[in-house]
Amino acid sequence: MSIEPGLVLTGMLVIGFLCQWLAWRAKLPAIVFLLLAGLLLGPVLGLLRPDALLGDLLFPVVSLAVALILFEGSLALRFHELPGIGGVVRGLVSYGALLALLLLAVAAHLVTGLAWPIALLFGALTCVTGPTVIAPMLRTLRPNARIANALRWEGIVIDPLGALFAVLIYEVVVSREEGHALSVFLGTVFCGAVVGALAAWSLGQLLRRQLIPEYLQNFGVLATVLLAFTLSNRMAHDSGLLTVTIMGIALGNMRDVHVDDILDFKEHLTTLLVSMLFILLAARLPWPLPGDLLWKGAVIFLIAQFAIRPLSVLVASLGGGLSWRERALIGWVAPRGIVAASVSALFALRLQALGVPGAQALVPLVFILIIGTVVLQSATARPLALWLKVAEPEPRGVLIFGADAVARGVGRALHEADFRVVLADDDHDGIRRARMEGLSTFFGNPASTHAERNLDLAGIGRLLAMSVHRERNTLACLHYRQEFGRHKVYRLRVLAPEENTDRMALADKLLAPPLFDEAMTHARFADLLARGWRIKTTRLSATFDWPHFIEEYGPDSMLLFGVEEKGVLRVASAKRELEPKAGWTVIALVPPEAAL
Repeated sequence: MSIEPGLVLTGMLVIGFLCQWLAWRAKLPAIVFLLLAGLLLGPVLGLLRPDALLGDLLFPVVSLAVALILFEGSLALRFHELPGIGGVVRGLVSYGALLALLLLAVAAHLVTGLAWPIALLFGALTCVTGPTVIAPMLRTLRPNARIANALRWEGIVIDPLGALFAVLIYEVVVSREEGHALSVFLGTVFCGAVVGALAAWSLGQLLRRQLIPEYLQNFGVLATVLLAFTLSNRMAHDSGLLTVTIMGIALGNMRDVHVDDILDFKEHLTTLLVSMLFILLAARLPWPLPGDLLWKGAVIFLIAQFAIRPLSVLVASLGGGLSWRERALIGWVAPRGIVAASVSALFALRLQALGVPGAQALVPLVFILIIGTVVLQSATARPLALWLKVAEPEPRGVLIFGADAVARGVGRALHEADFRVVLADDDHDGIRRARMEGLSTFFGNPASTHAERNLDLAGIGRLLAMSVHRERNTLACLHYRQEFGRHKVYRLRVLAPEENTDRMALADKLLAPPLFDEAMTHARFADLLARGWRIKTTRLSATFDWPHFIEEYGPDSMLLFGVEEKGVLRVASAKRELEPKAGWTVIALVPPEAAL
């Protein structure tokens, strides 16, 4: 049964979105659901046949998509951050990665009989862990800060470097198969590096001099990347992937060139491309796999999981200051992702066209390793972290922006209710007073670059912006929406009389939900405290419920927080009215005559 191509493409887009959404709900890497969807649509049901659907466009479509994925990954690499990421990460992305590459190649050669060039290419493709797979796994795993930083930075740094290794090995294989001399290979590498550097410099000049309007910058960068990729391939065959990798690294490290908005756009575009690409590539897999590739791939996966990864981490972390428990967890977690899947499929298409022996086994082996590592590690990493005692607690804690009397009073109440509380502010006197009261503090703006590197958010899951600076509260809420989620950031309103107009008010889309009720402002809260109001913590029961609390402490009492029996914190907000129940602990602001 033939299906209209437009309907097939639309269906892939919808299914890709559903896979991404399901991954978000299940807190698992999206690659698991995307690959399963591709296998179901392709070899199982036969509804999706990529070669018939795209025909001669299959190779160009995959090539351009992979070029954009590699560029986005390379753009995130910052050289100035490399010296500060620690000896462990430097070891993991240098000699540790090289050791893993060689051992994976040896395993592929011995288990499957692949020729050494293809085996080395397999090792280069599968020695990397991608940030797009690591990030959702860390949200579920929640290891301590040192493990999380090591795994996150390993993924960020090794992703483009692994792609670079794979591209170089691929160029060697292609040059050898086509009978090219060493000079042809070196010329390909030279062309890719030069075109990538020139394209990055030219684009950087245009962006630095603001010769491209802001609303066209994403469009311009996209067009330039694809143009550089295509031109480089025309000048020297198969040099385009190296070009976009070099281009991304160079552009991302240029001074006075702001690429944050470009990177955000590329991340969204990459999500779309990855969703479509993984479904497309998985649908091309033959099923059942030819010969004995399935069990051989499973053997390679077991060797990689239980021998190669632990050994490479052991070697890379020597003298790195990590405990054996931390090294053991890092040695277990190494999910493969986007680079391995997409680049292997692209290389396999090209190598099969050249008739390279063993090229047809490259994609199945890579996909088996991807599925095995992601599924096994997603299911076992959190229990292992708990067993090793290197897991952080549930993110129940609260980050409070502010250190004046209002912020300190709320912080003390939450701290006494057994929540981890960190007060962050650049008010030296307020921070000093908070420390004297036994509260954890961070001196500085919580939305600063310094905070990104030094503010310990272990166990923190909410932000209460309670400083006296309205705009800085808003910036902090916008910043931590990405970290905690839109519904986990709140602000205490700071409202001057002249600001209570539509002309002066900030746009609603910039504002987090207001704390407590619409009438409560920072000035009013501070005034109530100065007049003797107190923050009262009380546990409700069947005989003393919330109406009894109001009856005893007065109708003017204001509910601030509620803590459920299981320890879940509920924040009172103008947009979310709480209904305390028996067994809850309530934190309320009560009048002075009732607080005695």
